[in-house]
Parts: sequence; C-alpha cells; structure tokens
Amino acid sequence: MSKRICRAAVVHRFGGPEMIEVADCGMPQIKNPNQVLVRNHASGINPVDTYIRAGQYAKLPTLPYSPGKDGAGIVELVGDAVKNVKAGDRVWYGMESGSAGEYNVVNRPFPLPDGVSYSEGASLGVPYMTAYRALFHLAGAKTGDVILVHGASGGVGSALMQLAAWRNIEAVGTAGSKNGLQYLKRLGAKHVYNHSETGYVAKMKADYPGGFNYIFEMAAHTNLNTDLGLLAPRGKVAVIGNRSETTINARQLMVTEGAVFGVALGMSSEAELSDFGHNIVNFLKETEHRPIINKEYSLEQLGQAHKDIMENSGAKGNLVVKID
Repeated sequence: MSKRICRAAVVHRFGGPEMIEVADCGMPQIKNPNQVLVRNHASGINPVDTYIRAGQYAKLPTLPYSPGKDGAGIVELVGDAVKNVKAGDRVWYGMESGSAGEYNVVNRPFPLPDGVSYSEGASLGVPYMTAYRALFHLAGAKTGDVILVHGASGGVGSALMQLAAWRNIEAVGTAGSKNGLQYLKRLGAKHVYNHSETGYVAKMKADYPGGFNYIFEMAAHTNLNTDLGLLAPRGKVAVIGNRSETTINARQLMVTEGAVFGVALGMSSEAELSDFGHNIVNFLKETEHRPIINKEYSLEQLGQAHKDIMENSGAKGNLVVKID
C-alpha cells in the first residue's frame, strides 16, 4: 500500500515570508487516544505566526515545521478516548500547530455550529481565545462595566467588541479611518473614535468623564501613557499588543489606584483553553456575531498573507487561507 501524502506549508529555516514553501508531506499521524485527524478546509493567519516564522518568539518549533495555529475542517479519524466529536463532524481548533496544510492532528477540537463557515471557524482560535482570556478570565469584566478597545478593528479587537456585546458590556472602540469606525458600529460599539485624529482623547474624556473600567490596548508602545489617564478608579489596562519600549507617568496609576497587566494566550493551561473554546461555541450559538473575514488566500499565497498581516496592522477583520 502506498504511503498517503498531503500538501502543507513548510518552513525549513527561520526568516522572512520567502521561507514558506508548499510541499508534499507525509500524512500526520494520531499519537495518543485523545487526538483527532482533521481534514482542514481553512487555516487562520495571526501576527504570532509571523513572529514564529521569523524566529522571534519565546517558544520556537523544531525545524522544519508547518505554520498556523488555528484551523477548521472535518474530522477524519478519532482517537479511542475522544468523546466530544466523531468522524465526519465539522470542527474548529485553536492554539494547535500545523493548520496550514491539508491535514492536521488536533488535541482540542470544538464543534463548528451550523451556519458558521470554515473560514469563520478558522478565525476563532487565537483572536477569540485571546479576547475571551483578556475580557473574562483576566479582567473579569461583567454586565454594567464600560470598556475601551484601543485599536478595535483587527482580529482580537473585533472579537473583544463582539464578546462584550454578548455579555451586555458597554464597549467603546477606536479605529484609524471612517470605514473602520463604521465597521466598529456594526460590531456593536456604543461609541467610536478615530485615533488618527487630533483631539480624539479629549472627546473620549468629555463623553466618559468617569473613565473606563478596562482598557484593552493593541499598541501599548504608542498609547499606554494615554490609557492611564482614561481609567476609572481602580480601572485596569490590559496590554495585548506592543512593539517597542514606552515611557509612562506612573503617578496616573496612583491617582486612580489603577493597574496594568499583560495578556498572553500561551500562558493558558489546557483546561483553560478548553473552557475558552466551549464558551466561544456558546457565544456562536447564542448570537449572530461571526468573525469578519477581510481576505482569503490560497495555500501558495501564505507568504503574501504573512506580509499583509504585518503591513496592514489597521486592517479590519481576519486573514484566512482556504484549503480545498
């Protein structure tokens, strides 16, 4: 019997997007009874994928490796201990490895509800799990709170806006263009502000004199010091994105007894990731909110997608590779 092969993106050496190639590879094999083999139909693309490919991440895979942490597809084989899905089920997964290929072995598959496309399912993992961890697990936001998502039009920001609406949390968002502001309104933003305009911070302070209970920051290197002046008493800033060092006036934290904390999805335990995933499934079933797809690529265009996600940091929604 001939050995089954599949097509997958492969990185043999850390470096730029040109390091990604598509090749025929051996079929991934289930190695323990809790795993499933998924025939991928879509693979999500996240900024963290580019850091890993460049060799600029704390935990790097052994070379060669197949990129991609998020995917969606159909279960082909299940391990003996798997109870929550069966062969033929539509599933999504996040925080795994190797989604940029026709097949992948997955440890934590979640049901993909009817009406949610594979591209939408592949956009759930890192963005929505990060948002869920930040908003509920770490911040503990609840109905009645007022939050600011500073840079809300990307994958994680969009997820934060939608998850907040799900729990009746008042969400305010910023974007850098008029189109971006309209996009945020469709996500359920109570108020929107253009962070490329002079004076937008003063407008927020006038509209929200009591400040924000939580601020979710996508560009702390630019905005962190500003955020500290927007906090409600005992409010908190969650740092989700940062690209360089910054300087803050710590006295602002004393005035409000505020705090700053970081968000790292990679710090999650297996139990936490499972909890996030199951709650995201409930969110999909209970609302009409879905991930917003900005652009779809072929597997051969993955290198270009890696360029696009870093060069268009203000882009709306998610980038996805479709795998047929």
